[in-house]
Amino acid sequence: MASRHLSRSIVMQSLYEWDFSGKKEGVLDKVVEKNIKEYGPGLENTDFVWQLIKGVGQHLTQIDKIIEKAAPEWPIEQITIVDRNVLRIGLFELLYSNKEEVPPKVAINEAIELAKTFGGESSGKFINGVLGTVFKEIEQK
Repeated sequence: MASRHLSRSIVMQSLYEWDFSGKKEGVLDKVVEKNIKEYGPGLENTDFVWQLIKGVGQHLTQIDKIIEKAAPEWPIEQITIVDRNVLRIGLFELLYSNKEEVPPKVAINEAIELAKTFGGESSGKFINGVLGTVFKEIEQK
């Protein structure tokens, strides 16, 4: 598994665990550290993991509002925990990351792959639909 994909998987698993346990203050970093040890023993550089975690954390409120706007028939708390956190990662990369480092289509494709790996049968399509909607809005502006 490529190191960036592995990093995204660790971030998704960490956000899932944190979200599932009530998004308690100060817990996320400990969860990430534990998951890096458990799921990423061969991961040489963890900078990308921390970049994603800190970025999603800093922009969580804005990202969740974007999810609610892009998927109005799905209140944020009704979206499965996996899909919700895959969207958070994908939207952070799509909206806030360096586009030369992570082009929009790569951010979307990576999120779809995470959804297919960790989510349900329709997760990939759902993630693709929401991120595609946001991407089209960005392109129009």
